Amino acid sequence: MDIANPQLKLQRRRRRFWLTGAGVALVALAALALARLGPALPTAERASLWIDAVQQGDMLQEVRATGTLVPRSSRWLAAATAAQVQQILVWPGATVKPDTVLMRLANPEVEDALRNAQAQLAAARAEVAAKRAELHSQLLDERAALAQAQSDYAQAQVKAQADAKAVQKDLIPRVQYQQGLIALKQLKARMQIEQERVDSFAGSMKAQMDAAQARALQQRSNLTLRQRQADALNVTAGIAGVLQEVAVQEGARVAEGASLARVARPDVLIARLQVPEVQAKDVAMGMPVGVDTHNGVVQGRVERIDPAVRNGSVQVDVALDGKLPAGARPDLSVDGRIRIARLDNVLSVGRPALAKADSDLSLFRLDPAGDTATRVPVRVGAASVDRVQVLRGLKAGDRLILSDTSQWDGYDRIRIE
Repeated sequence: MDIANPQLKLQRRRRRFWLTGAGVALVALAALALARLGPALPTAERASLWIDAVQQGDMLQEVRATGTLVPRSSRWLAAATAAQVQQILVWPGATVKPDTVLMRLANPEVEDALRNAQAQLAAARAEVAAKRAELHSQLLDERAALAQAQSDYAQAQVKAQADAKAVQKDLIPRVQYQQGLIALKQLKARMQIEQERVDSFAGSMKAQMDAAQARALQQRSNLTLRQRQADALNVTAGIAGVLQEVAVQEGARVAEGASLARVARPDVLIARLQVPEVQAKDVAMGMPVGVDTHNGVVQGRVERIDPAVRNGSVQVDVALDGKLPAGARPDLSVDGRIRIARLDNVLSVGRPALAKADSDLSLFRLDPAGDTATRVPVRVGAASVDRVQVLRGLKAGDRLILSDTSQWDGYDRIRIE
């Protein structure tokens, strides 16, 4: 028969206890190790990242802006009066001279007004001639009256002198002599009045002639205006150049002042850039500019800055110093890089995504092995088109991820594959 062994049962119980304790300890150690490891590192593909190294040296601070080439000298031709486009004779791209007729307009009212102005000027001129003849006749009448008064006065003087001698010799009564003196005085007064009348009429004659001539001059000015309006129905280029644009079609009716066509001189072009308003504050007159025409780069300088902001940008005109490459023409799209300043012997790196001047960033710096990247705080200073100045947080040779890393905002390290 079997005999129970209490010692064997005790050993089995102890072995089970130790095995259970060891399992619990292993589980606890594993949990602690996992807790210390933290979450798994996210992975980024090296080919999809923009990686650049920090460099020590000179840095150009530039502003980039897009724009177009525009003629320095151009002219918009406008309709002098309301009219209808009768015929377009020249189309865009053609070389024109100042007297080249681009299109013909029609307006019967302008032609009628011209004929009326011609008739009114002819009537005004006839009125001046008739007024001159009338006034000249009246002046002759006044001079004749003056001459008669002068003659009567002279005769009275001769008679008075004779009567004075006769009265001394008692040949005539003294009363007769006195009467002669009174008549002489009256004739003298009459002669003076006639003289004043002639002088006054001469002044009145000038005023009346000036008024008549002023009316004629007014009609001449009206005729000049009507003639100019009639001549403007034949739209001419006005300057030598190339017809850039025709803004109307045949048969269309245009209002007074409406734009008809644009003529420009293509031999002298400037670059007109649209600089973002937040960067325009750094642009000044005379700054050097590199203008990329997509067929070569031409150097130039800022010659005008528009004081107004339109649609979030400031217009900047650049005078081009070098020769334009082949194919450069008005309205050609260009890219400009305005050189703001040159920073000597500074740390710089490619401009990270969403980086702003004088700001703090957090960027991923590649570890020496290059298979992981750690987030580091960085302070940047001046910003250019494609580079930023590094003030602190990095040293020359550090490699950084400059592309957008917002998807890893919750991580301080990432793995690079």
